[in-house]
Amino acid sequence: MKGILILFAMSLGGAVGWWLGSLVGLVTAVLLSAIGSGLGVWTMRWVFRNWME
Repeated sequence: MKGILILFAMSLGGAVGWWLGSLVGLVTAVLLSAIGSGLGVWTMRWVFRNWME
């Protein structure tokens, strides 16, 4: 369950980053997508560490 939720958060963060970056250009979309994916993973791990244990 934890892995599935982390994967979901990573996908959601990447999609939001891509959407925001695509307003500027392709390279910006790729960079913001990577940053958004990382933030999604970090956020979900933080949620599990602080709220689920």
